Amino acid sequence: MKLDSDFLPEKQCIVIDIGTKYTKFGFATEHSPRCIIRTCCEIDGIPIPDIYKCKDAQNLTLALTNFIHILFYKHALIAPKDKKVIIVESLLSPTKFKEILAKVLFITYEVASLCFVPSHCASLFTLGISTALVFDVGYKEAILIPVCEGVPVLRLWQTMPLAGEAVENIIKTRINIGQLSPDESIDSIAEDIKSRTCFVTTLKRSKILESGNTVEPKTTSVEYHINGERSIQIPGDIRETAYDVLFEENIDNMSITTMILEAIVNSNVDTRLKLAENIVLMGGTVMAKGFMARLKEELLEKLKSPNYKNLKIKNFKFHIPPASENYIAWLGGSIFGCTNNLNILSQTRENYINESYVPDWPTTLTRQMIE
Repeated sequence: MKLDSDFLPEKQCIVIDIGTKYTKFGFATEHSPRCIIRTCCEIDGIPIPDIYKCKDAQNLTLALTNFIHILFYKHALIAPKDKKVIIVESLLSPTKFKEILAKVLFITYEVASLCFVPSHCASLFTLGISTALVFDVGYKEAILIPVCEGVPVLRLWQTMPLAGEAVENIIKTRINIGQLSPDESIDSIAEDIKSRTCFVTTLKRSKILESGNTVEPKTTSVEYHINGERSIQIPGDIRETAYDVLFEENIDNMSITTMILEAIVNSNVDTRLKLAENIVLMGGTVMAKGFMARLKEELLEKLKSPNYKNLKIKNFKFHIPPASENYIAWLGGSIFGCTNNLNILSQTRENYINESYVPDWPTTLTRQMIE
């Protein structure tokens, strides 16, 4: 007699979160993805490191077709035909990307149904809250979207190109990695250096380092090995200051800190305090050691400036998610896949073939998710 667990892949809905850098894949009801792989593929032997950069519809179709094939047949080891699929997507994801992805899944791979779930709202589903400032700091950009009573307030959304890629660019410009062999990539090495050796220093320490104070003790340098064949030194000041680029203001006096404060200032007066006390961080970059503590310090420091002195806020509170921040949105999709709302809000293959139309995520979706 076979146990129910033997049939889980056939019974469960598939949940996919296609990020700019990494894609998370797994089954609904599970607490973590089955696999996390790079969002890249090849077209006629030419590597496509970033699928979202494919502007041409034909190339995007080929890229997504190849990537979905790799995802299902190489990593998940299952056939997508007649499966129910949930796509966890950013609210700012291009419409063309969504439409072509639906076409590939419905026509090429013949999935049974498809449901698009907004990632910022899915993350709240894991916490059981309906109002929060959801701050996604991934690889390419930082995206901030307030959610009030389960509805994203899109007029207050904020975005800046300050995320993991900006930190890696600092590392690549300040560290001499040396000559690379054909099988080595400077991007992957910089990413590994960032995650293994760097951390977010405190606001006080950052100001001391910026002033050039030589009295304070320096952070220890570390030796980083490349493929076990050679090693390079990662200076202590780079380890400690690489993430400072995220908190630096641009010529418009904007940073990831002011993104949060501007969203609160421009929100309704009666929701400001609740948003400040319900901040949810998601994305791989926020997993850096010391990120949350530094962000809170920066927010409290900015409250003293004239632009925000009228805010009646004394503190900022952050939620601790039940999973790693890099896949909290995927987990929200996994939980949503267990609910009865999945069948109501999903689009079937028959419906797609008849209408050739992909409906936008409904306004009531997040309310139903929270309820």
